[in-house]
Amino acid sequence: MSSPIKPTFKTEIIPIGLILIAFVASFYFYANFPDQVPTHWNFQGTADNYSNKTFGAFFFPWLILAMYVMFIIFPNLDPKKDRYQQFTKVYHLFKNTLILVMVSIYFISSLIGMGYNLPISILIPGIIGLLFIILGNYMGKIKRNWFMGIRTPWTLSNEEVWNKTHRLGGKIFIAMGVIMLAGSFIPNESLFGLIFIIGVLITALVPIIYSYRLYKKIEKNKQ
Repeated sequence: MSSPIKPTFKTEIIPIGLILIAFVASFYFYANFPDQVPTHWNFQGTADNYSNKTFGAFFFPWLILAMYVMFIIFPNLDPKKDRYQQFTKVYHLFKNTLILVMVSIYFISSLIGMGYNLPISILIPGIIGLLFIILGNYMGKIKRNWFMGIRTPWTLSNEEVWNKTHRLGGKIFIAMGVIMLAGSFIPNESLFGLIFIIGVLITALVPIIYSYRLYKKIEKNKQ
């Protein structure tokens, strides 16, 4: 049986190329890393966790590869696999954008591990902000499935709840992306951290609450 997402040379050349670049670069980074490299930073852009050079060089490429394989395999396991044909272009856009973001973060963190003084407190929030804006613009086009999107018991149970929740979720994602882009330039890192946490809570909780209330309203109207 053919794949519901129909991967082709055109759709896979970008993510596969990015993954190959990351794997090739990992040997260069390994050869040039110190024994301990930073792998986590706080909101001030200060490294607060370190790992050995092997982990720092090779973990992220393998993680990205695993993510890519997941994007290829999981639609075939989805009970609603027929729905993917209705948003194939959006699916590939999400996949390729996420791979690009992960590879970008890998290169930024690795260059910092080699001693380059990059403004990670601006670059990473900026990249994540752009990611949220891109995903938010296309979230409303995702059709009901069990793999990607805002999957709550109520969105998965009702097509109208799914569609309306994703349109709302897309707007929230865009707003969160704008906050990330603007917040990365806030000089007060503690304030940015607070804004970020509040934004994440809103992004996570509002669609869940909205889908529940909308589902209950629709079910009540049926009675």
